[in-house]
Amino acid sequence: MRDRLKTVDSLLPRVSRRNPIDEIEQLFDRMSSELAAVGDELEPPFRPRPSVDVATRDDEVIVVVDLPGFEPDDIEVSLLDRELHVVADRDGRLDESATLHRRERRQRVERRVRLPEPVVDDETTAEYEHGVLTVTLPTPDSDTVDDTTIEVN
Repeated sequence: MRDRLKTVDSLLPRVSRRNPIDEIEQLFDRMSSELAAVGDELEPPFRPRPSVDVATRDDEVIVVVDLPGFEPDDIEVSLLDRELHVVADRDGRLDESATLHRRERRQRVERRVRLPEPVVDDETTAEYEHGVLTVTLPTPDSDTVDDTTIEVN
């Protein structure tokens, strides 16, 4: 019986065992390197947007934006027509003599947020702490808001 098994074994081709997980990891590495090669060309339209929370409390609108890894001087906040515009832009943090092999850290992010109600522009404040930007925008008192009557023809 053993002799028969040896004979059958010798007739079957040798199959090497492959690890499918290794193949998947190699595929992902290859895809990452190929996408990194064209990443700079695709970056502007596919720029990541920071996470944002917008809330109202009493007489103010609060906008919280996640901007980890930036310095306060890297952040620019502007307000126009009930739209808050946040841009964070940083220079490369690596020594110029270093050869860059992979770049995953984004250098620029931006976000536009439509505010839920009118705000008092000149009383707006912004604080940046631990990678989180908090913009507090006071809303006008109901006494100062002028009602406009629109005549219907």
